Amino acid sequence: MSANSKEIRRRIKSINNTGKITRAMEMVSAAKMRKSVESVVKVREYAHSAWSILTNLSRTFGKHDHELLEAREVKSVLMIVIASNRGLCGSFNAQTFKKVKSELENPEKLKVNKVGDKRIESRVSDDDLKVDFVTVGRKGEEIVRKLKREVIASFTDLTYLPKIESVRPLAKLVTDEYLKKNYDKVVLVYTDYVSTISQKTKIRQILPISKIDLEKQISEMDNLAKGEAVKEPKFEYKVEPNPSEVLDNILPRLLEMQIFHAIIESNASKEAARMMAMRNATEAAGEMSEDLTFVFNQIRQSKITQEIAEISAGRAALE
Repeated sequence: MSANSKEIRRRIKSINNTGKITRAMEMVSAAKMRKSVESVVKVREYAHSAWSILTNLSRTFGKHDHELLEAREVKSVLMIVIASNRGLCGSFNAQTFKKVKSELENPEKLKVNKVGDKRIESRVSDDDLKVDFVTVGRKGEEIVRKLKREVIASFTDLTYLPKIESVRPLAKLVTDEYLKKNYDKVVLVYTDYVSTISQKTKIRQILPISKIDLEKQISEMDNLAKGEAVKEPKFEYKVEPNPSEVLDNILPRLLEMQIFHAIIESNASKEAARMMAMRNATEAAGEMSEDLTFVFNQIRQSKITQEIAEISAGRAALE
Protein backbone atom coordinates (compact mmCIF):
# COMPACT_ATOMS: atom_id res chain seq x y z
CA MET A 1 0.00 0.00 0.00
CA SER A 2 2.91 2.33 0.76
CA ALA A 3 4.38 1.62 -2.67
CA ASN A 4 1.03 2.45 -4.31
CA SER A 5 0.74 5.78 -2.47
CA LYS A 6 4.29 6.75 -3.49
CA GLU A 7 3.58 5.90 -7.13
CA ILE A 8 0.34 7.92 -7.09
CA ARG A 9 2.10 10.87 -5.43
CA ARG A 10 4.77 10.72 -8.14
CA ARG A 11 2.12 10.66 -10.88
CA ILE A 12 0.26 13.61 -9.34
CA LYS A 13 3.48 15.64 -9.26
CA SER A 14 4.28 14.71 -12.88
CA ILE A 15 0.77 15.60 -14.10
CA ASN A 16 0.81 18.93 -12.25
CA ASN A 17 4.16 19.80 -13.87
CA THR A 18 2.75 18.87 -17.28
CA GLY A 19 -0.27 21.07 -16.61
CA LYS A 20 2.03 24.03 -15.86
CA ILE A 21 3.88 23.48 -19.16
CA THR A 22 0.69 23.23 -21.24
CA ARG A 23 -0.69 26.33 -19.51
CA ALA A 24 2.46 28.27 -20.42
CA MET A 25 2.27 27.00 -24.02
CA GLU A 26 -1.37 28.10 -24.18
CA MET A 27 -0.44 31.64 -23.13
CA VAL A 28 2.43 31.80 -25.64
CA SER A 29 0.16 30.59 -28.46
CA ALA A 30 -2.49 33.17 -27.52
CA ALA A 31 0.09 35.97 -27.82
CA LYS A 32 1.36 34.65 -31.17
CA MET A 33 -2.19 34.28 -32.48
CA ARG A 34 -2.99 37.92 -31.67
CA LYS A 35 0.14 39.09 -33.52
CA SER A 36 -0.74 36.97 -36.55
CA VAL A 37 -4.29 38.36 -36.65
CA GLU A 38 -2.88 41.89 -36.46
CA SER A 39 -0.63 41.10 -39.43
CA VAL A 40 -3.61 39.93 -41.49
CA VAL A 41 -5.46 43.17 -40.71
CA LYS A 42 -2.39 45.24 -41.67
CA VAL A 43 -1.95 43.52 -45.04
CA ARG A 44 -5.62 44.18 -45.82
CA GLU A 45 -5.04 47.82 -46.81
CA TYR A 46 -2.16 46.85 -49.09
CA ALA A 47 -4.25 44.11 -50.71
CA HIS A 48 -7.12 46.50 -51.39
CA SER A 49 -4.79 49.10 -52.88
CA ALA A 50 -3.04 46.56 -55.14
CA TRP A 51 -6.35 45.10 -56.28
CA SER A 52 -7.78 48.59 -56.90
CA ILE A 53 -4.81 49.51 -59.10
CA LEU A 54 -5.05 46.28 -61.09
CA THR A 55 -8.81 46.65 -61.55
CA ASN A 56 -8.48 50.22 -62.77
CA LEU A 57 -5.52 49.39 -64.99
CA SER A 58 -7.55 46.64 -66.65
CA ARG A 59 -9.93 49.30 -67.95
CA THR A 60 -6.97 51.10 -69.49
CA PHE A 61 -5.31 47.99 -70.87
CA GLY A 62 -8.49 46.49 -72.28
CA LYS A 63 -7.70 42.93 -73.34
CA HIS A 64 -3.94 43.28 -73.03
CA ASP A 65 -2.43 39.82 -72.58
CA HIS A 66 0.15 38.88 -69.98
CA GLU A 67 1.81 35.53 -69.33
CA LEU A 68 0.66 35.48 -65.69
CA LEU A 69 -2.95 35.93 -66.87
CA GLU A 70 -2.74 33.24 -69.54
CA ALA A 71 -5.17 30.37 -68.98
CA ARG A 72 -4.10 27.16 -70.69
CA GLU A 73 -5.13 23.52 -70.56
CA VAL A 74 -4.02 21.98 -67.27
CA LYS A 75 -1.58 19.11 -67.69
CA SER A 76 0.59 19.82 -64.66
CA VAL A 77 -0.15 21.54 -61.35
CA LEU A 78 2.12 23.03 -58.70
CA MET A 79 0.56 22.96 -55.24
CA ILE A 80 1.90 25.09 -52.36
CA VAL A 81 1.07 23.44 -49.02
CA ILE A 82 1.31 25.56 -45.86
CA ALA A 83 1.58 23.66 -42.57
CA SER A 84 3.57 24.03 -39.33
CA ASN A 85 7.10 23.17 -38.26
CA ARG A 86 5.97 21.40 -35.08
CA GLY A 87 3.02 19.40 -33.82
CA LEU A 88 0.94 19.92 -30.65
CA CYS A 89 -1.57 22.04 -32.58
CA GLY A 90 -4.68 19.88 -32.56
CA SER A 91 -6.06 18.90 -35.95
CA PHE A 92 -4.34 21.75 -37.83
CA ASN A 93 -1.92 19.59 -39.83
CA ALA A 94 -4.35 16.68 -40.06
CA GLN A 95 -6.95 18.88 -41.78
CA THR A 96 -4.31 20.09 -44.25
CA PHE A 97 -3.39 16.46 -44.99
CA LYS A 98 -7.07 15.59 -45.59
CA LYS A 99 -7.52 18.56 -47.92
CA VAL A 100 -4.47 17.71 -50.04
CA LYS A 101 -5.40 14.02 -50.17
CA SER A 102 -8.97 14.88 -51.16
CA GLU A 103 -7.81 17.14 -54.00
CA LEU A 104 -5.45 14.47 -55.32
CA GLU A 105 -8.12 11.77 -55.20
CA ASN A 106 -10.70 14.01 -56.89
CA PRO A 107 -8.74 16.39 -59.15
CA GLU A 108 -11.69 17.67 -61.19
CA LYS A 109 -11.28 21.21 -59.82
CA LEU A 110 -7.51 21.10 -60.24
CA LYS A 111 -7.99 20.34 -63.93
CA VAL A 112 -9.99 23.54 -64.52
CA ASN A 113 -8.17 26.77 -65.39
CA LYS A 114 -10.03 30.07 -65.12
CA VAL A 115 -9.26 33.75 -65.64
CA GLY A 116 -12.27 36.04 -65.55
CA ASP A 117 -14.96 34.56 -67.78
CA LYS A 118 -12.45 32.29 -69.50
CA ARG A 119 -12.65 28.68 -68.34
CA ILE A 120 -10.59 25.81 -69.76
CA GLU A 121 -11.26 22.22 -68.73
CA SER A 122 -8.43 19.75 -69.15
CA ARG A 123 -8.83 16.60 -71.22
CA VAL A 124 -5.98 14.90 -69.36
CA SER A 125 -6.97 11.83 -67.35
CA ASP A 126 -6.69 11.89 -63.55
CA ASP A 127 -3.79 9.43 -63.63
CA ASP A 128 -1.84 11.47 -66.18
CA LEU A 129 -2.25 14.77 -64.33
CA LYS A 130 1.12 15.80 -62.88
CA VAL A 131 1.00 17.39 -59.41
CA ASP A 132 4.21 18.59 -57.72
CA PHE A 133 4.58 20.41 -54.42
CA VAL A 134 6.26 23.33 -52.71
CA THR A 135 5.90 23.10 -48.93
CA VAL A 136 6.01 25.67 -46.14
CA GLY A 137 6.83 24.08 -42.77
CA ARG A 138 8.35 20.69 -41.94
CA LYS A 139 4.95 19.12 -41.38
CA GLY A 140 3.95 20.21 -44.89
CA GLU A 141 6.87 18.25 -46.30
CA GLU A 142 5.89 15.24 -44.16
CA ILE A 143 2.36 15.42 -45.54
CA VAL A 144 3.59 15.29 -49.12
CA ARG A 145 6.07 12.49 -48.38
CA LYS A 146 3.25 10.40 -46.89
CA LEU A 147 1.32 10.85 -50.11
CA LYS A 148 4.45 9.77 -52.05
CA ARG A 149 4.56 12.93 -54.17
CA GLU A 150 7.41 15.09 -55.44
CA VAL A 151 8.57 18.10 -53.38
CA ILE A 152 10.51 20.53 -55.56
CA ALA A 153 11.23 23.00 -52.74
CA SER A 154 10.67 23.30 -48.99
CA PHE A 155 10.58 26.51 -46.92
CA THR A 156 10.81 25.96 -43.16
CA ASP A 157 11.55 29.54 -42.06
CA LEU A 158 8.19 31.12 -43.02
CA THR A 159 5.95 29.56 -40.37
CA TYR A 160 5.73 32.51 -37.95
CA LEU A 161 5.22 36.16 -38.85
CA PRO A 162 7.44 36.37 -41.96
CA LYS A 163 8.12 39.68 -43.67
CA ILE A 164 6.95 40.21 -47.24
CA GLU A 165 10.61 40.17 -48.32
CA SER A 166 10.94 36.64 -46.95
CA VAL A 167 8.10 35.48 -49.20
CA ARG A 168 9.71 36.76 -52.41
CA PRO A 169 12.02 33.76 -53.01
CA LEU A 170 8.98 31.47 -52.84
CA ALA A 171 6.93 33.76 -55.10
CA LYS A 172 9.81 34.04 -57.59
CA LEU A 173 10.25 30.25 -57.70
CA VAL A 174 6.56 29.77 -58.40
CA THR A 175 6.47 32.54 -61.01
CA ASP A 176 9.55 31.26 -62.84
CA GLU A 177 8.21 27.70 -62.97
CA TYR A 178 4.92 28.97 -64.36
CA LEU A 179 6.51 31.26 -66.94
CA LYS A 180 8.73 28.37 -68.11
CA LYS A 181 5.46 26.46 -68.64
CA ASN A 182 6.64 23.65 -66.40
CA TYR A 183 3.22 23.99 -64.74
CA ASP A 184 -0.10 25.17 -66.18
CA LYS A 185 -1.67 26.06 -62.83
CA VAL A 186 -0.48 26.96 -59.33
CA VAL A 187 -2.73 26.51 -56.29
CA LEU A 188 -2.30 27.31 -52.62
CA VAL A 189 -3.50 25.11 -49.72
CA TYR A 190 -3.73 27.01 -46.43
CA THR A 191 -5.91 27.36 -43.33
CA ASP A 192 -8.19 30.38 -43.08
CA TYR A 193 -8.52 31.84 -39.58
CA VAL A 194 -12.24 32.31 -38.84
CA SER A 195 -12.16 32.55 -35.05
CA THR A 196 -10.32 31.14 -32.04
CA ILE A 197 -12.33 27.92 -32.19
CA SER A 198 -12.89 27.75 -35.95
CA GLN A 199 -10.36 27.41 -38.76
CA LYS A 200 -11.10 26.25 -42.30
CA THR A 201 -8.64 24.64 -44.72
CA LYS A 202 -8.97 26.14 -48.22
CA ILE A 203 -7.46 25.89 -51.67
CA ARG A 204 -6.97 28.92 -53.94
CA GLN A 205 -5.74 29.35 -57.50
CA ILE A 206 -2.93 31.91 -57.63
CA LEU A 207 -1.61 31.33 -61.17
CA PRO A 208 -2.88 32.22 -63.63
CA ILE A 209 -3.98 35.22 -61.56
CA SER A 210 -7.71 34.84 -61.05
CA LYS A 211 -10.00 37.75 -60.19
CA ILE A 212 -12.43 35.45 -58.38
CA ASP A 213 -9.80 33.93 -56.07
CA LEU A 214 -8.21 37.33 -55.40
CA GLU A 215 -11.57 38.79 -54.41
CA LYS A 216 -12.23 35.82 -52.11
CA GLN A 217 -8.92 36.28 -50.31
CA ILE A 218 -9.49 40.01 -49.88
CA SER A 219 -12.98 39.25 -48.61
CA GLU A 220 -11.43 36.98 -45.96
CA MET A 221 -9.29 39.89 -44.77
CA ASP A 222 -12.38 42.10 -44.61
CA ASN A 223 -14.25 39.53 -42.55
CA LEU A 224 -11.32 39.09 -40.17
CA ALA A 225 -11.09 42.85 -39.68
CA LYS A 226 -14.85 42.87 -38.98
CA GLY A 227 -15.32 45.71 -41.36
CA GLU A 228 -17.25 46.24 -44.57
CA ALA A 229 -15.53 45.63 -47.85
CA VAL A 230 -13.91 48.77 -49.15
CA LYS A 231 -15.46 50.20 -52.30
CA GLU A 232 -12.58 50.93 -54.59
CA PRO A 233 -12.68 54.30 -56.38
CA LYS A 234 -12.40 54.33 -60.16
CA PHE A 235 -9.46 56.06 -61.79
CA GLU A 236 -8.11 56.44 -65.27
CA TYR A 237 -4.35 56.05 -65.67
CA LYS A 238 -1.80 57.35 -68.15
CA VAL A 239 0.50 54.39 -68.58
CA GLU A 240 4.24 54.87 -69.09
CA PRO A 241 6.34 53.40 -70.56
CA ASN A 242 3.85 50.71 -71.66
CA PRO A 243 1.18 48.38 -70.24
CA SER A 244 3.42 45.32 -70.44
CA GLU A 245 6.12 46.76 -68.17
CA VAL A 246 3.55 48.04 -65.68
CA LEU A 247 1.93 44.59 -65.44
CA ASP A 248 5.37 43.00 -65.11
CA ASN A 249 5.80 44.92 -61.86
CA ILE A 250 2.26 44.80 -60.46
CA LEU A 251 1.30 41.16 -61.03
CA PRO A 252 4.25 39.67 -59.08
CA ARG A 253 3.38 41.97 -56.15
CA LEU A 254 -0.18 40.61 -56.19
CA LEU A 255 1.17 37.08 -56.15
CA GLU A 256 3.43 37.90 -53.20
CA MET A 257 0.47 39.40 -51.36
CA GLN A 258 -1.62 36.25 -51.87
CA ILE A 259 1.13 33.94 -50.57
CA PHE A 260 1.98 36.27 -47.67
CA HIS A 261 -1.68 36.51 -46.68
CA ALA A 262 -2.10 32.71 -46.80
CA ILE A 263 0.96 32.19 -44.58
CA ILE A 264 -0.12 34.62 -41.87
CA GLU A 265 -3.69 33.27 -42.00
CA SER A 266 -2.25 29.78 -41.46
CA ASN A 267 -0.04 31.10 -38.64
CA ALA A 268 -3.05 32.55 -36.84
CA SER A 269 -4.97 29.29 -37.37
CA LYS A 270 -2.04 27.19 -36.14
CA GLU A 271 -1.60 29.19 -32.95
CA ALA A 272 -5.36 29.20 -32.30
CA ALA A 273 -5.44 25.42 -32.74
CA ARG A 274 -2.39 25.02 -30.47
CA MET A 275 -3.89 27.33 -27.85
CA MET A 276 -7.10 25.28 -27.75
CA ALA A 277 -5.16 21.99 -27.69
CA MET A 278 -3.02 23.20 -24.78
CA ARG A 279 -6.09 24.52 -22.96
CA ASN A 280 -7.77 21.12 -23.31
CA ALA A 281 -4.56 19.41 -22.16
CA THR A 282 -4.35 21.70 -19.12
CA GLU A 283 -7.96 20.97 -18.19
CA ALA A 284 -7.40 17.22 -18.67
CA ALA A 285 -4.30 17.38 -16.46
CA GLY A 286 -6.34 19.14 -13.76
CA GLU A 287 -9.05 16.46 -13.91
CA MET A 288 -6.48 13.63 -13.79
CA SER A 289 -4.76 15.27 -10.83
CA GLU A 290 -8.06 15.59 -8.97
CA ASP A 291 -8.95 11.95 -9.66
CA LEU A 292 -5.53 10.71 -8.52
CA THR A 293 -5.65 12.94 -5.43
CA PHE A 294 -9.02 11.38 -4.56
CA VAL A 295 -7.55 7.87 -4.95
CA PHE A 296 -4.48 8.86 -2.92
CA ASN A 297 -6.68 10.21 -0.11
CA GLN A 298 -8.71 7.00 -0.14
CA ILE A 299 -5.55 4.90 0.22
CA ARG A 300 -4.22 7.15 2.98
CA GLN A 301 -7.55 7.06 4.82
CA SER A 302 -7.68 3.29 4.48
CA LYS A 303 -4.17 3.04 5.92
CA ILE A 304 -5.03 5.31 8.86
CA THR A 305 -8.20 3.32 9.54
CA GLN A 306 -6.21 0.07 9.48
CA GLU A 307 -3.63 1.46 11.93
CA ILE A 308 -6.36 2.65 14.31
CA ALA A 309 -8.00 -0.77 14.10
CA GLU A 310 -4.69 -2.50 14.91
CA ILE A 311 -4.06 -0.19 17.88
CA SER A 312 -7.58 -0.79 19.18
CA ALA A 313 -7.22 -4.54 18.76
CA GLY A 314 -3.89 -4.52 20.63
CA ARG A 315 -5.31 -2.53 23.49
CA ALA A 316 -8.28 -4.87 23.76
CA ALA A 317 -5.95 -7.84 23.85
CA LEU A 318 -3.99 -6.34 26.78
CA GLU A 319 -7.17 -5.70 28.74
